[in-house]
Amino acid sequence: MSLDSTLQPESLAPVAPRLPKLVAVVDIGASAIRMAIAEIIEDGPVRTLENLTQAVSLGRDTFSRGAIDPATTDDCVRVLRAYREKLNEFGIVSRDRIHVVATSAVREATNRLAFLKRIYVATGFQVEPFDEAAVNRVTFLGVRPLFQTRPDLAEGRTLIVEVGGGSTQVLLFQGGDVAHSQIYRLGALRLRRTIESYHAPTRKVRRIMESQIQRCVSQIRQRIPRDLRPTMIALGGDVRFAVEQLGADWDPSGLAALRLRSLRELTEDILARSVEEVARDYHLAYTDAEAAGPALLAYVQIATALELEEIQVSSINLRDGLIKEMALREAWTDDFVHQIIRSAVDYGRRLGFDEAHGRHIAELSKVLFRALQREHALDARHEVILYIGALLHDLGYAVNARSHHKHSMYLIMHGELFGLSERDVTLAALTARYHRRSTPRPIHPLYASLDWESQTNVAKMAAILRVADALDRSGSQRIRDIACTREDGSLVISVPTGDDLSLEQLALSQKGKMFTEIFGMPVVLRNASEL
Repeated sequence: MSLDSTLQPESLAPVAPRLPKLVAVVDIGASAIRMAIAEIIEDGPVRTLENLTQAVSLGRDTFSRGAIDPATTDDCVRVLRAYREKLNEFGIVSRDRIHVVATSAVREATNRLAFLKRIYVATGFQVEPFDEAAVNRVTFLGVRPLFQTRPDLAEGRTLIVEVGGGSTQVLLFQGGDVAHSQIYRLGALRLRRTIESYHAPTRKVRRIMESQIQRCVSQIRQRIPRDLRPTMIALGGDVRFAVEQLGADWDPSGLAALRLRSLRELTEDILARSVEEVARDYHLAYTDAEAAGPALLAYVQIATALELEEIQVSSINLRDGLIKEMALREAWTDDFVHQIIRSAVDYGRRLGFDEAHGRHIAELSKVLFRALQREHALDARHEVILYIGALLHDLGYAVNARSHHKHSMYLIMHGELFGLSERDVTLAALTARYHRRSTPRPIHPLYASLDWESQTNVAKMAAILRVADALDRSGSQRIRDIACTREDGSLVISVPTGDDLSLEQLALSQKGKMFTEIFGMPVVLRNASEL
């Protein structure tokens, strides 16, 4: 058969239609366990087929006693077993098609490990306790489509707020990028439990509630320039309940506008009633009735502090973001990685870091990381962690030039970087800490707190960073295009330049020792133009 004949259209086999994939996500929250079942078509739309909700007050236990009661655990098992049966009906049995997460009520419980083991033994569900970075990531994925369909949101400033049972999440977008993210320990059920612990008389409950909320509102207000009023988009079941009660026109796929005056009147009416009366009069589950007043009051106070006359309400929830993540197959999309890096750059700028040098070392580190994939065997997540550690490796100069690598570690650890979990931040901070001077040692407390695999990964990334840093010893970013080869057991870095590389070669002979210890390869810097 000739080559030409193989290219004829009639010889091609028909393309099989892409079959939809059924997936499920389960959210174990402070007041309920919710499940969404969806249909995903590769490179196509996502269609939610079913949503289920069962009230279980985990927050009542954790936020008042610090631990989950055995009876509450039994309730969770009962609900999750029922959900498992529903998944079996849909034929969703593979673990890679089911994602179960738990938020603050489980994450903060002192007996969370026992709880997670009990759930696994009884139902087969592996529950992932979601930290703040994971919540931010999934919310980002959930709300991102709004900015693609609403140019006004993408171009301006938009504040995403969700008051949950245990915490309040805030994401500030500017020009479509995340300018600030924070999760505050203010939640409707947490607030209820706090007030109960005061044993305050009924007449003082409202004042205590407002005082607690105002602390959070003041912190949010400080993050937003006073000369601009953002568009505020509220997420969460409580504010969706308000939309239904106030009869606002609403296409659930878009946004509903709520006048602040109307929302305030509804809030006042709910707060004037007992929880039992709210449950009865508004046909709510008891846990939802508990949360409605404090949550709506928080939305009202935030909007009032921002001098807004209305807020927008979206039906987007955590499960939407989880399904979107499963559809994308990757937790860290290119867009999300861009937001992580942007957050780190903004933090560095606030501390006056050498941005040109930091970006250059980060890019060199990325090139080296990819060239050495066979040696280090790390995944794409570690590439981003290395990039952030490299970007901010000299951040400590903002404190003092002496021991600036240690100061860099501290500043990165406390930088509130968007999208990175506490563990990811620790790895990035340690990578920056070991870009000079001492190599990792067991006597270093933060390093010693890691498991053996994480310690090894830090050593790998720090060794790569040292090589990258040596390549810009002059601080002029003159070495840009590098090619890596392996010759006679050495890593050879070739640079297409006519410049004298003596300074960088000297730096590499000193800083490349750790690389040789970790990877068993000396590093040689060569001028490609001399070959």
